[in-house]
Amino acid sequence: MRGTERSLARRAELIAIGRRLFADTSYDALSMDDIARQAHVAKGLIYYYFQSKRGYYLAIIQDSVADLVTFAASGLELPPVDRVQRTIDSYLRYAEHNQAAYRTIVSGGVGFDAEVHAIRDGVREAIVATIAEGAYGRSDIAPLARMGLLAWVCSVEGATLDWIDRPDLPRDTMCELLVRMLGGALHAIEGIDPAYPAPAPARRDT
Repeated sequence: MRGTERSLARRAELIAIGRRLFADTSYDALSMDDIARQAHVAKGLIYYYFQSKRGYYLAIIQDSVADLVTFAASGLELPPVDRVQRTIDSYLRYAEHNQAAYRTIVSGGVGFDAEVHAIRDGVREAIVATIAEGAYGRSDIAPLARMGLLAWVCSVEGATLDWIDRPDLPRDTMCELLVRMLGGALHAIEGIDPAYPAPAPARRDT
């Protein structure tokens, strides 16, 4: 058991190192020799735990995305509007601090990479579920409502890609813009299906 624990800890350590290395560096820009040298480990150790460079990179992406999804799904004690605001802010923070990984996830990797697409789709569904919980109090929503929220998420991906390339807006302003765009999507859903009314906007102290 202790050997297993040590092995899991070593694997987690290598993933943490990889997250730092790939935070703002693309997959193609680092060779396995570069990774091993910067991580101060033998290249064979990385192959032992992850079989290949691609396996290592996918493990890093899955680990970092898991943090984002877990954070987005938390905060159930918060009012819905605050929870949505926090979810979007955390999404932007992730993209800002993991730019190379974010680009890979959203663009689907090099060519068609089914595993990266699956990671991206998982993130999309997690964000849709979080927004649905905040807006409607449940995540099992009708196809129309889901499509409306998914369309918003896809627009967020495109806008966020542009934002990290040209950060002309402060993150707070970008977050507020995306929140207001979400309000538009929720009203569009309500206009077609009144069974899904848009939540009333939170009153702000003046």
